[in-house]
Order: sequence, then structure tokens, then C-alpha cells
Amino acid sequence: MIRIAVAEDNAFLAKSIQEKLALFPGELKFKFHAFNGKLFLEKLAEDPMVDVILMDIQMPEMDGIETTRTISERYPQIKVIMLTVLDDEESIFQAILAGANGYLLKDENPRVLLQSILSIVEGGAPMSSGIALKALRLLRNPIKPDEEKFNTERPELSPREIDVLNQLSKGMDYKQIAENLIISPSTVRKHIENIYSKLQAHNKMEAVKIAQKHRIID
Repeated sequence: MIRIAVAEDNAFLAKSIQEKLALFPGELKFKFHAFNGKLFLEKLAEDPMVDVILMDIQMPEMDGIETTRTISERYPQIKVIMLTVLDDEESIFQAILAGANGYLLKDENPRVLLQSILSIVEGGAPMSSGIALKALRLLRNPIKPDEEKFNTERPELSPREIDVLNQLSKGMDYKQIAENLIISPSTVRKHIENIYSKLQAHNKMEAVKIAQKHRIID
């Protein structure tokens, strides 16, 4: 039995994924689900007996790229399949760099999902057909390293955005930042969206790295 855990912030999609897994009771065993990367890592620490993780990319608190990077460092034996709606080359590139072993789109049917899980356990690297073509293009024409972003002019963040980014760099989550800065979690989320956009970053670690390079934060 292959033990499966799921990271997905959409309750409807999370249920749909579990229903697909339930079609193969003799081969797959569902372990647990979490709505964001931070909570997922907490659950994984409590129950690390997992073989394959189905990982969404766009999640609050901690996205799938950052979560995958942490898992690949702490639990290298666990295989991660990105299960997402994102099919752009940047997302594929960042997922592979983070340590993802496979990349599937959420509209894949249950049989494809099963075969992908079986493949990854045997050492394969399953990808949706369209994703595989883009991955090949990336091999031929790799995306330039993030350091290229550091050569552009210094991004301008507002004082409040800098406050939020400083809190993020210290490992604070949305709720903690909201309490510390006396603002709502939704306002924190909006500030973080603006920070990512201005810094051209895709996750917290990348945003902090770029900001430190530009001396926006220490």
C-alpha cells in the first residue's frame, strides 16, 4: 500500500482528490490532508510515514514550492508530485528546483493519477503531457537564474510592506504578523501579494533573498 498525503487549500478540490484516491483501496492509502504548507509540515512531523505527497502550489501561510523545498531537505525519501492548475514554465522550473519529483495538472483522471503515483514510487518522474513538453523546452532554454533580478534597479516597497517583509523574514505567519502590526490577516495577505509582485518573487524565501540583496531589509 502506497501511503499518500495531500496539501491543498481548496476544500472542494481536496475532497475530489481524496475521492480519486479512494477508487484504488488495494493500492493507495490516504494518510492526511492540510490546507496550507505550514500546517502540512506540522502534520508530517507528527506522522512522517508517508510515501508520496500530492502538493498544490498556491496556498496561504506557506506555498507549495517552499513546502516542497523543506520536505526535500527534511524527508528526502518522500516523493512529491505537484498537483496544480499552474502550467507556466516559471512554476515548473521553481518546482523542479525545490525538489519536486513529478508535476501533474489537477484535471488528470483517477487512472492517470494512480499510474503517476506508481511510477514515482518506482523512480519515475511523471508529468502531464503538456508539462513534459514545457520541461523539455526548459532543458533547451533554461530560465535565467534569479540573480539576474538583482541587477535591476532597487524595487520600491512602502514602509508597511517593509514591516511585513521583515516579519516574514523572521518566520512569522500571517496571524502573527497581523497581531504584531495590529492589522487584519487579509491586509497582511494583500501586502504580501504586493511584495511578491514588486520583487518579482514567487515565495517567501525568494522575496527575502531579493530584498536582502537590494538592502531593503537586513
